[in-house]
Amino acid sequence: MNLRNYIIITGAYWGFTITDGALRMLVLLHFFNLGYSPVQLAFLFLFYEFFGIVTNLFGGWLGSQMGLRVTLIGGLFLQVLSLGLLAMLNPGWSEVVSVTYVMVMQSLSGIAKDLTKMSAKSSIKVLVPKDAEGALFKWVAVLTGSKNALKGVGFFVGGVLLHAAGYSGALWIMASSLLAVSLGAWLTLPSDMGQAKAKIGFKQLFSKTSEINVLSAARFFLFGARDIWFVVGVPIFLEGTLHWSFSQVGTFMALWVIGYGIVQSLAPVALRGHSPNGFTATWTAFALAGVAAAIPLALSMGVPAQTVIIGGLALFGIVFAFNSAVHSFLILDYTDGDKVALNVGFYYMANAGGRLVGCLLSGVLFQLAGLPGCLWGTFAFALMSALIALRLPRNAVHPERIIRPTSKPSIS
Repeated sequence: MNLRNYIIITGAYWGFTITDGALRMLVLLHFFNLGYSPVQLAFLFLFYEFFGIVTNLFGGWLGSQMGLRVTLIGGLFLQVLSLGLLAMLNPGWSEVVSVTYVMVMQSLSGIAKDLTKMSAKSSIKVLVPKDAEGALFKWVAVLTGSKNALKGVGFFVGGVLLHAAGYSGALWIMASSLLAVSLGAWLTLPSDMGQAKAKIGFKQLFSKTSEINVLSAARFFLFGARDIWFVVGVPIFLEGTLHWSFSQVGTFMALWVIGYGIVQSLAPVALRGHSPNGFTATWTAFALAGVAAAIPLALSMGVPAQTVIIGGLALFGIVFAFNSAVHSFLILDYTDGDKVALNVGFYYMANAGGRLVGCLLSGVLFQLAGLPGCLWGTFAFALMSALIALRLPRNAVHPERIIRPTSKPSIS
């Protein structure tokens, strides 16, 4: 494995992830403080998620044609542009103009996020040798888990910067920091990384194996389940109902995502030397549905809300992290290296679709039925993910990739 390129890609992804998490928390708390309703807050993120769908579909094709360096660097610079433009929001604009402006700028950030994520995760398939036993799952888990931990750091950074530097000041600080990261990656990564050996036509964008189609459908409902409560419900409940401060909300959300990332990184250890398969994806999704149902049931039984939210969502995070780690391995296991960008892009298109629906439902369900309504929506989506995963292969598609706990990934 080319450790140098792995470190560069991971570092660039980390830098992007911190700004992405900080931006989400900053926008949510800033506009909630201005009096925006839960549905209006959800709309601020709709273009972010919608353009993620389009980006993953065509970004995967673009990455396979032009190389993953192009899509990775393009995503980083587009995020810098988005942050700078969001900083120019005029407080004197009307509510309609402000919401429209933020939605459009968030669409740029959504494109940037999915270009960067698709490129970084696809690169692991390219960098890991085909004959490296267990290396694929381990390095994917490390990249994905560390990314999610740093997104949690981003939530904390967003809350702190909003308090310390204000809305515009925070965004300018983030834009200048990410610009330095982007320039470093641009100057050091090889230009032909991840290019397909043969030209790929547009018709192949939707021509997938049954395993990839089923896994993508399960992914749609898995991430929809998370975002139904995650985008609007919990942050607004903590501030509006429990009266937590910006810093407290940001810290809680940060710790949740950091813990989720750590668990995700440790998933290969929990599997005790075996590659995950369709059965793993199924039982973990059923477990997630059970946890999602237990939280609103505990609230209805009169258990103190603060105890239920902190304890219940900590358990939800652990189970969800394991689900996500299994999915992240399976999409790479189900695809050939030459088409990795194309297939990963398709898969994350489904991921973005689930997040789009989850984002909208988060605002609608919270406004109609509060946090319990969001969590029952989460239960329904997690259950659908589990039922779809029943159609995945019960055995590993590539049985030679059995993980040896005592072996070390091959690095050159």
